[in-house]
Amino acid sequence: MNRHSSFSFRLWNGLGTTLLNGFAWLVVAAYLFPILYMVATSLKTGDQFLDANAPLLPAQRVTYEYEGKAYALYYVPAEQGLQEWALVVRRRAYSEFIDPAHPEQGLIRWDGYWGSLKAVYRFEYTLDAFEEIWDDGEFLWPVARTLVIAALGGTGALVSSILVAYGFARYPVPAGRWLFILLIASIMLPEKVTLIPTYFMYARVLKWIGTWLPLIVPHFFGNAIMIFLLRQNFKSISKDIEEAAILDGAGPLRLLISIILPQATPTVITVALLQFFYFWNETRQAALYLSIARDLSPVSFWLQTYSSFFPGFHLLQASALMVMIVPILVVLLTQRIFMQGVVVTDSEK
Repeated sequence: MNRHSSFSFRLWNGLGTTLLNGFAWLVVAAYLFPILYMVATSLKTGDQFLDANAPLLPAQRVTYEYEGKAYALYYVPAEQGLQEWALVVRRRAYSEFIDPAHPEQGLIRWDGYWGSLKAVYRFEYTLDAFEEIWDDGEFLWPVARTLVIAALGGTGALVSSILVAYGFARYPVPAGRWLFILLIASIMLPEKVTLIPTYFMYARVLKWIGTWLPLIVPHFFGNAIMIFLLRQNFKSISKDIEEAAILDGAGPLRLLISIILPQATPTVITVALLQFFYFWNETRQAALYLSIARDLSPVSFWLQTYSSFFPGFHLLQASALMVMIVPILVVLLTQRIFMQGVVVTDSEK
């Protein structure tokens, strides 16, 4: 009885694990399908994209040259089985084909409508879309502008957030607990609530429309999420070394630079990366303030306007992939530090 129960338990355990893994793979496949479709589309030619019968993967229609002309190959049911023949003469009731393997046989009559046949495709990809975007030269300027905006705004957000988080973590700020609760509450405030007043302030009062200032200056006043993550990490750092440094005459700024930040490097890099991803994907602010200055638009907003000037769908997908590849490369190159910062911060909240 015990042996039977143990076998049943292992069976159900193995079946449950298999079903769970299968469901997880289905979720991953559903999540990755749009990206895979984007990759496949960017590797297609414009002719294949316009071909309604073309397969999803990059492919080229196979042709055969007969008497100086190229004819498309089709899968034709014959007595010998399914054959790949080149369609030479098209008729409604019958068609005439040539067998590429035995062209000496001449034209072969096949009774039936040729439109019901499937064309022969062979897997073949092209990088023409990427080359066209790269040769155009315009793609590099939005990337450079985005990097400048991310560097300026990210530096301001990081420095201000570190200072505020250090103050919350180490010093008895008057009503600091309530101020911190108010700061956390601002994270839950929908951005749409402040959209109209901030736009009125930047566009009508400060006259910043058409400039980078609305995208950069607000970040110099800190970021609530970054302050929260940094504060949690700073509070976990032991004060023993700081007390020894204070006895040696170190001031608050020296303590922050020489003691706190070296121990909080993974978290600082993590929040810096999160801020970089925000700037790289920023579209709403750019659409509001830079729609009249296209020569100042960052790469995400440039991608949206690019589709209106170059309607080729494979070109749009290729440009989108070139934009997406930068954050992916950043994550891959800094994966160890990024994950370490996330784990450290999560374990200390």
